Amino acid sequence: MNSELQSIRGLNIETNAINVIAEAERTGEAKNLFWPWCAANISVLGVSYGSWFLGFGVSFFQASLAAILGTVFSFLLVGFVSLAGKHGSAPTMTLSRAAFGVNGNKLPGALSYVALVGWETVLCSLATLATATLFERIGGIQGTSAKLLGFFVVVLLTMGAGVLGFNVIMKLQKIITIATAILTLGYMMLSFKEINWEAVSSHPAGNFQAFIGVLIFGMTGFGLGWVNSGADYSRYLPRTVSSRAVVGWTVLGASLAPIILVIYGALLAGSDQKLNDAISGDPIGALTTILPTWYLIPFAIVAILGLVGGTVLDIYSSGLALISLGIRIPRAVAVAIDGLIMIAGTIYIVWFAKNFFGPFQGFLITLGVPLAGWAGIFIADLLLRKRGYNDADLFDPKGRYGSSNISSVTLLVIASITGWGLVTNSFASWLSWQGFLLEPVGLGGKEGAWAYSNLGVAIALFIGLFGHFTLAKRRVERQELKA
Repeated sequence: MNSELQSIRGLNIETNAINVIAEAERTGEAKNLFWPWCAANISVLGVSYGSWFLGFGVSFFQASLAAILGTVFSFLLVGFVSLAGKHGSAPTMTLSRAAFGVNGNKLPGALSYVALVGWETVLCSLATLATATLFERIGGIQGTSAKLLGFFVVVLLTMGAGVLGFNVIMKLQKIITIATAILTLGYMMLSFKEINWEAVSSHPAGNFQAFIGVLIFGMTGFGLGWVNSGADYSRYLPRTVSSRAVVGWTVLGASLAPIILVIYGALLAGSDQKLNDAISGDPIGALTTILPTWYLIPFAIVAILGLVGGTVLDIYSSGLALISLGIRIPRAVAVAIDGLIMIAGTIYIVWFAKNFFGPFQGFLITLGVPLAGWAGIFIADLLLRKRGYNDADLFDPKGRYGSSNISSVTLLVIASITGWGLVTNSFASWLSWQGFLLEPVGLGGKEGAWAYSNLGVAIALFIGLFGHFTLAKRRVERQELKA
């Protein structure tokens, strides 16, 4: 695909898609990765995660430790995937073909696409609902008008940046990071007086299973939600850039804000049971109840920008994932298609659905299991390779990576089925079949102590990682012996 930039009214549109980036276009420094990852994860939704962490029945200290460990470890996986982008100079789901084969990669590619479009729809919906809540509190704009205002702002920023592409996204994310950090700090200063340390410290410690549950929940909610797009934002870096720097700046940028926000959210939620309960029904709107009216407009800005930071990365990566499935369309057109799906989903959630969020979140959590399995396989494949990827063979089913690597595809299926058997999902009745292995393996069944530990996510990651190390070692060695 043409790698030049097309210009419309002075705005450059990126035309690179799933191709390998040309040598002349690989510029920048590893530290530039800080901005997109920080912007995508600095949303005030992280404060609500603090409440959800406590909902596992753990103490504040356990929730804080889980926030640190779960966030850093899960984004370390994203860092390794970003490393593949530096080595291969191509998007994540293009490089994934080395492990699964050019056509075999369509299975994880489809899973990745659905997950990315799903998350961008959820974030867009949350931004729309949050804006409506805020303007209703401020007064003057009510109901549908407030929702429409938030909806148009979010859609315009998300689709505009997604269509324009990489350079615009990198600039926008830097602005979002700085603005959101300042305004979020203002929120913390104004709400700090609500913290009641005596109430926070009175929360009893949970058992080991509860801690594992909240730890894996943090991994799933943060890093594992981004692991399938890590290389998309490092592929423009020169291949001579430090590998440690690529991983380090990715982890720092992505982890810093969530850790602070989750811990602060646990302090607020642990201090006020009423606020804790309200967050479950209105994750962002509930946070305004402890703010003075004059700060609602700045909070509206921070809420919208924080969520837009995530939707922008999602829609950009989902467009790349769609093209990786073999659909021959320009990248901007792929983003437009994803945007239309996001718009339709947001309209349904915001204006028509009554109980849609629960089942939809259950659906996304269900996708987290195979994505963890894919991450294990991808990272193992990266670590097995001593040489860089062969550019041409990533697009040739007859090349060294083959059309379909049956062992990798089978391993992903096994990891997914096993993982689903070790998680329970109460968000939707049609997902009640999950957890079918908890009883046979002696973990107490669907009502036992391990039922809500999300153990299946970690097991899927383990199966993918160590399974691929075992099964693919000789195959990778043979591939790298070819000229």
